Amino acid sequence: MERREMRTPQPRARKPSQLRLTNDQPSLPARLVHLRHLAWLECYKRQLQTENKSDNTQKSYFYGLRALIETRCADEDVLDEERYEQLSIQEMAERMEPMNGRLDLWAHSISNLKPTTYNARIAAARHFIRWLGLRWPDHLQRARTGKRLPRTLTRRELTTVIEVAELSEDPVASLVVTMMLDTGMRVSEVCGLNLEDIDFDDASAKVLGGKGDKDRLVLFTKRTIQRLQAWIPIRERLVSEGEQACFVNRHGRRLQPRGVQRLMDTLGQDAKLPKGKLTPHVLRHNFATGLLERGADLVTIQRLMGHATIATTRVYLEISDQTLREVYHRAQSNREDMGDAHDEPRPVEERTPSTSTHGVP
Repeated sequence: MERREMRTPQPRARKPSQLRLTNDQPSLPARLVHLRHLAWLECYKRQLQTENKSDNTQKSYFYGLRALIETRCADEDVLDEERYEQLSIQEMAERMEPMNGRLDLWAHSISNLKPTTYNARIAAARHFIRWLGLRWPDHLQRARTGKRLPRTLTRRELTTVIEVAELSEDPVASLVVTMMLDTGMRVSEVCGLNLEDIDFDDASAKVLGGKGDKDRLVLFTKRTIQRLQAWIPIRERLVSEGEQACFVNRHGRRLQPRGVQRLMDTLGQDAKLPKGKLTPHVLRHNFATGLLERGADLVTIQRLMGHATIATTRVYLEISDQTLREVYHRAQSNREDMGDAHDEPRPVEERTPSTSTHGVP
């Protein structure tokens, strides 16, 4: 009887987390193996740019990541600026190993932040950890936040803001308010708009490199076009040589988002609004809710707002009770008017034999 050769049982493949318990170095994903000796900072910047992350998103990510990377575990030295920038991808993967406790220490240090800020930090860290090929710990979850509806101004508040903007000593104030209310443009898009991007004949503008580095078409009302045409001579007197920006400040340089927010703070104060209630984004919300109240569908609003997904637009369906009442009563009033029109006696048309259908065989 032949003896069968005994096979040595092969060990089961272990999960990455199990491997990192025994290996000195975490294994990098294939896409990073050949880059493991390069400085992490420039490589990660390129990754964010490849994903079309906006400048603001990139700044937010790096701001949040710095505290995480500089968090010290036991017996570690302080990470200086030069070392922070020159850590290789392999060294960074070892430093960010989820099982060494650094993530937990960092998460505890930011636990007193507002839920929205905390979640932004968590999102940045999770993206970074996954880029390194590491597994995000299941116990580190986003903070729960209440359902927040878009903040908007009431009709009375909006009327007051428009009035104080028209009386403002800042020549660009009224135009900026009109642009945001009539187009729903983001403050970064307004500031980034060049004069050559505007098509006055078509009453539109091409927004280049908007949020997510996406281009989109913005439509203007007749009022917006008139305000823009009135602004051009003022701009020519203020603008610095070679400046392409449509909107410039008093020094002739491109208007910046911070400058727009300072303008909103001044207008809000003049309009007797609570501090912080008037922002560029609030005017954008007013644009969207106004479209919804006038019967625009979600897909149209999504395209006009430049939202990547309709889920973002759907939040505007959660309108206030007061707005709901106004829309209801307006619709009922229109219905009653239509009913009155139908109740009016119609003149009887006398048909000739050639047009009558009666008696036709």
